[in-house]
Amino acid sequence: MHFIWPELLWLLLIIPVLVMGYIRALRRKRTEAVLYSSLQLIRPALGPGNKFRRHIPPALLLLAISLVIFGTARPSARITLPADYLTLVLAMDVSRSMLAEDVPPSRIVAAQQAAKSFLQELPDHVRVAIVSFAGNAQLVQGVTDQKEALMTAIDNFQLQRGTATGSGLLVALNTLMPESAVDLETVLYGAEFKSGSLVVQGSALTGRALDQRPAPAAADAAKTMPVGSYTAGAVILLSDGRRTIGPDPVEVAKWAASKGVRVYTVAFGTPNGFIPGLEGFSFYARVDEESLQKVAETTGGEFFRATNANELATIYQHLSSKFTIERRDTEVSALLAAMAALLVLLAMGLSLKWFRR
Repeated sequence: MHFIWPELLWLLLIIPVLVMGYIRALRRKRTEAVLYSSLQLIRPALGPGNKFRRHIPPALLLLAISLVIFGTARPSARITLPADYLTLVLAMDVSRSMLAEDVPPSRIVAAQQAAKSFLQELPDHVRVAIVSFAGNAQLVQGVTDQKEALMTAIDNFQLQRGTATGSGLLVALNTLMPESAVDLETVLYGAEFKSGSLVVQGSALTGRALDQRPAPAAADAAKTMPVGSYTAGAVILLSDGRRTIGPDPVEVAKWAASKGVRVYTVAFGTPNGFIPGLEGFSFYARVDEESLQKVAETTGGEFFRATNANELATIYQHLSSKFTIERRDTEVSALLAAMAALLVLLAMGLSLKWFRR
């Protein structure tokens, strides 16, 4: 728990002052009590429990005041809540390195099976889109909640040469946030993507918006959001190789971070993976874990490593639970105020019942 206005916690110094005032008031009553000629006259009227009962209502009021002060400081706690309606974009590597058999029967088959199991476990409020990338990237299934269509798209993956990880991430982001979409044709085929600006033939286009749209649309798309603040969806990117073509995924991740989008990355495969039919050549079958870690770190997501089908399935199960429930910082001042009100009502009720006042 943390406090939005922690400086108001100094008001808690009122509590010991009130305690001292209450103790002083009790001492004054004891002084007045000696005016009775005999304590035997009032002891039966007090009853055996009144000695402790009389302190309960003031203690409840003191606790209520403490809760009000805590509420004034606006405490915020991390609470687990059901996730809102959201969209996930699953970006999957379909380069020829996915033919490697270090994950039996092959990386691509294991990845397809794990992805389909992941989709089956997602709750109904989660919609999904699927992007595949190799030498280029394409949207193979638009945003939908129809799981049969998603399964068919995964089964129809076609392996290609090359690994354009940055392109896959960029298409996924365009799918997730069409209102902030970049001009993919320009970025992917006519320019280099670098730190949120376009560079053509080595010359930066200063002040030119990525989406190339007129104001105010371009101005809205250029707004920067806090990292991880986008709660309407996320991107899950799985890759088994290193980038060979297209924009740098780390640079694309910086743009994603400026939009508040989290990217969860999965490095799939073993260091000894090889591509059958290519004379055991293994260079591009090795995962570029460093880039994937950087992408996740930059966007506030998480990085996972899977060297076999079971580990990949476990990762997807973890992600499924993450998108089913989420932990969110929630202000609990209203809850403390309600508790304080109940304590005041309880103190008043006990005082009326026991002491008729």
